Amino acid sequence: MLMVHPHPELQFSHVLPYGAILHERGVRFVVFSRSATAMRLLLYNNVDDREPSEIIDFDRETDRWGDIWSIFIPGLSAGQLYHFQAEGPYNPEQGMLFDGRARLIDPYAKALAGTFQASTDGIIRPPKCVVVDESFNWEGDRHLKRDLSETIIYEMHVKGFTADDSSTVKHPGTYLGVIEKIPYLKSLGVTAVELMPIHEFPIMDMVTGKTPTRGNYWGYDSMAFFAPHRGYASSKAPGGQVREFKEMVKALHQAGIEVILDVVYNHTCEGNEKGPILSFKGLENQVYYMLANGGREYKNYSGCGNTVNGNHPIVREMIFNSLRHWVHNYHVDGFRFDLASILSRDRSGNLVANPPLVEAIAEDPMLADTKIIAEAWDAAGAYQVGSFANLRWAEWNGRYRDDIRSFWKGEPHKLGALATRLAGSSDLYQAGGRQPYHSINFITSHDGFPMNDLVSYNHKHNEANGEGNRDGDNHNLSYNYGVEGPTKRASIEKIRTQQIKNMFCTLLLSQGVPMILMGDEIRRTQHGNNNAYCQDNEISWLDWKLVKKNDEMRRFVRALIAFRRDQPTVRQKHFLGGYPTGRRGLYDVNWYNNLGTAVDWDSGDSMLTCLFAAPSKETDPEQIGRDVLLLMNGSASPQQFILPPVAKGTSWRMFVDTAATSPSDVYPDLNGPRPPAAGKFVMPERSVRIYVASR
Repeated sequence: MLMVHPHPELQFSHVLPYGAILHERGVRFVVFSRSATAMRLLLYNNVDDREPSEIIDFDRETDRWGDIWSIFIPGLSAGQLYHFQAEGPYNPEQGMLFDGRARLIDPYAKALAGTFQASTDGIIRPPKCVVVDESFNWEGDRHLKRDLSETIIYEMHVKGFTADDSSTVKHPGTYLGVIEKIPYLKSLGVTAVELMPIHEFPIMDMVTGKTPTRGNYWGYDSMAFFAPHRGYASSKAPGGQVREFKEMVKALHQAGIEVILDVVYNHTCEGNEKGPILSFKGLENQVYYMLANGGREYKNYSGCGNTVNGNHPIVREMIFNSLRHWVHNYHVDGFRFDLASILSRDRSGNLVANPPLVEAIAEDPMLADTKIIAEAWDAAGAYQVGSFANLRWAEWNGRYRDDIRSFWKGEPHKLGALATRLAGSSDLYQAGGRQPYHSINFITSHDGFPMNDLVSYNHKHNEANGEGNRDGDNHNLSYNYGVEGPTKRASIEKIRTQQIKNMFCTLLLSQGVPMILMGDEIRRTQHGNNNAYCQDNEISWLDWKLVKKNDEMRRFVRALIAFRRDQPTVRQKHFLGGYPTGRRGLYDVNWYNNLGTAVDWDSGDSMLTCLFAAPSKETDPEQIGRDVLLLMNGSASPQQFILPPVAKGTSWRMFVDTAATSPSDVYPDLNGPRPPAAGKFVMPERSVRIYVASR
C-alpha cells in the first residue's frame, strides 16, 4: 500500500546534502562524524551572543544514519545562526580531538556572521554559521564559456581593488565596489578576473577577538569552503555576502568578464597540533587531515601547519560539492587551485600518477563548462609544471615567469628559453597532448614583486611584515638599474618604463594565456615588499591616482590587450613547429638573429627576431590574422637590426616601439611608420619593436 507522508522534509531522502538545508517548514541540519558519541546543535538569536539561546541534542537512535547526523528543526528560517558541538574521544596521541565544549563551524556552512569573540573561559567562539536562502534573480545569466585560448586573466584582490580612498566608490573594499569599477576592467579589455581567495578565512585573532598586528590579507587560510567571505560585503546582515557576491558575478558577466576563483583546498586555518579546534578537527580530525607519527602531528605539505586529506572519499566528496556549489549557485566560471600538487598526494602523502581527486575534477560533468587551473607545485618540493594531470587542466607556468624575467634582466644564454616561451612552451605541454592554451603565462602575481618593483628593487624589503626581512623569496630576478627604489633620475626612470613595456609585449604576444597582476598596468608599487600577505593597507591596495599619473602605461597595455583579442596570430590553438605555410618560404614561426640570419642559440647574445605567420584559413577558417614581426634587443647597448629576407616584400606598419615616448610608443590602429626601405635600423638598448603586416 502506498503511504504518503504529510511532512516530506522528514524523510530519509532529505538527509543529504550536508549542512543547513532550508525547507518550507524549517531547517534540516546534516553533518558527518564517524567517531562522535554525541552531537548537538547550538542556536543563537543574535550575531554578538556569546551563548546559544537553545541547545538541541541529536538522538543517536533516530537522528543518525550510518556516520551522518541529521535532524530537522521546524519553525526555523533563513538567517538562523548556529554551531555544531560534538562529544567523542579525546586522545591527541592518536589524532582524536573531540572537545564537547568546542563551538564548531559547519564544514558545509554557506555563510558565516560576526567575528571571533574574546575567550575568557578557554572556549574559542568562532563566527556563527548562517542558514541561507539561495534564491536569487539571475535574470537569465549563464556561464560565458569563452574559449581558454581567447582568455586574458586579471588577477585581483576583491578588497584591495577598491579599498583605497582614491577609488571613490560608494562601497570600498567590497563585492559591490568591484561592480562600481567594472567600467575600468572593461576598458582595459581583460576577459576574466581571477579573484584571490574569497572562501571564508579568519580576520580577527581567534583567542582575543581583536584585529591582529599582522592580519591575513591574502586569505590563503580557509575556514569554510562553501561561504563567501563576509569581510568583503557592504551589508553586515547575516548572509548578506551571499547576495552581494552573486550581484558581482552577474554584473561582471553582463560586461563580458568571467569570474575565476583562487581556491585553497590544501589546508585550513586550524593549523598544526597546537592550533585551535574550530571545525574539522572537532568533527573527525583523522579523516579531514593527513596525520603523522600515529596521529599526534600533522603532515605539512602546505607550509601552513596542516594538509587537507583531499583523496579521502569523505573529503573528496566535500571538495566536489564545494566546487559544484560555486559553479551552480554562484555561476563561477572557473578555479585556480592553490598548491594543486597536494591534490596529487594520496592519503599517506605520496605523489601518485593518477590521483582520484584530480581526475575526478577533470571528469566531473557538472564542472564541464568551467576552466580549471593548477598551481602545479606545493611547499614540500613537488613541482609538476608541464606534467600536472590531463587535458582539462591548465597550469600556472612558473618557468615562463622565470625565463622571461631572466631574459629582460640581461642574463646570458636565455634566447632559447625566450623563444620556447614565446611559442607556447611546447617543451612542457606538447608531449602530453596539451596545447599552448594550457600554459597560463605570467611574469608577476600576488606572490612576489609587482611589475613596477621588479624593475625598481634588487632586493626584497619586507621589514613591515615584522619578520626581520627573512620572509619572502630571495630569488626575484629583479634589477633596479642603478637606484634601489623610487628615483627622480630621468635616465633610470626611462629604462624602467621601457622594461615594463618590454615585459608586457612579451606577455601579451606569447602563445598561451596571459595573466596580468592587478595594477601592473598603472605601475602599482608595494615599495619593495615581495610578500605582502599581511599588509591590508596602502602597500597592497590599488592607488587609483596612478590611473592618471601613469596613463601612458595604461594606454600601452590596453592597446596590447586589444591587439591580442583581435589577432589569432598570437593566440593560436596549436603549437608552432616551424611548419611551412605555403607562402614564399614562410613558416608558422620563424627565428632570426638581429642581422636577419640564422640564430646561434649558444652565442650568449640577447637579440632575437621572431616572425609569427598568420594562421591559414585551413587551420583557422573563421579568423583572419596578420603576420606579426617581433624584434627584441635585450642587451644593454644599441644594436643594429636587419629584417630577414622572408620579411622583405611585405607591407609592414609599426605597432610598438618601447624605446619611443608616448604616444609614439604604440599605434593602436596599426598605422605606425614603415620600417626603413633598406630594412636596416638601430634599436636602442633593452627595447622591443613590433611590426604588423597589412591584411
